Amino acid sequence: MHGPGAFLAEHSADIAARLDAVDRRPQVVLGTSEKMDVPAGSVHLIVTSPPYPMIEMWDGLFQEWTGRAPDDPLFYKACHRVLDRVWSECARVLAPGGILALNIGDAVRSVQEGFRLFPNHVHATEGCERAGLTPLVPILWKKPTNKPNAFLGSGFLPPNAYVTLDCEHVLVFRKGEPRRFPPKDPLRYASEISKAERDVWFSQVWDGVRGASQERSDLARRTAAFPDEIPERLVRMFSVLGDTVLDPFAGTGTTLRAAAAWGRRPVGFEVEPDLRAALADVRAPTGAEVVERLRAKYPLPPGP
Repeated sequence: MHGPGAFLAEHSADIAARLDAVDRRPQVVLGTSEKMDVPAGSVHLIVTSPPYPMIEMWDGLFQEWTGRAPDDPLFYKACHRVLDRVWSECARVLAPGGILALNIGDAVRSVQEGFRLFPNHVHATEGCERAGLTPLVPILWKKPTNKPNAFLGSGFLPPNAYVTLDCEHVLVFRKGEPRRFPPKDPLRYASEISKAERDVWFSQVWDGVRGASQERSDLARRTAAFPDEIPERLVRMFSVLGDTVLDPFAGTGTTLRAAAAWGRRPVGFEVEPDLRAALADVRAPTGAEVVERLRAKYPLPPGP
């Protein structure tokens, strides 16, 4: 299976002690991430899924932020100007070699000029590049659907049908050059993933990861359906034990819980006061608990 099982068999106590020496207490801030009270260069990984411009469920939120209505021709670009301010802050707080992993979906909508695509991933990429981040190969998350043959337009008669929008993007950016570590850094070695995980996680298309269910409440309509598996993969792909992981759109805390469970320090910003209770139960496990979780996931093969 590989992974850190063999390493942890010899170094469990040391890794647990090193984790306990790191301040991994969760930090949840009720406020905007356009200006984050986080020291520059202190965050190793950012994993987030922001509101998507031109998706109806987030129209009200973007109206509050931009002062424009969805039927305003300038609404779409105004939404991305708000998000651009967040990407600039992300670039500021990232450490050298730190990673921003950004899950965002495009939108299709009928507006004054007719039915069209709003390519949110393009504008987000441009905004992150303007902030000084380097784009890396993105991930296409192909979301399972109950309507695999759904289409819009003229159906079987060419040419006026439309391709089904069933993928989201996980955009990946790095701040500067690749991150450097001391030789044989123990926390890095204890963060190793298996070959099977690497082969799936570092493929460009992620298939079979279902989106989180979305309740029909006003609060749920203002949070992203971010399944646990997406941030868990990203946290383990792009950070090591003891790192600080930030989500500028914390929502119900999916990223924060993944970071805490895998021995990272979670930091989150959220503007919705009603989500405070949902975020209050994010807890940092002890170093021994993190090590036990890893050893259970990567057991050593039985001896001869």
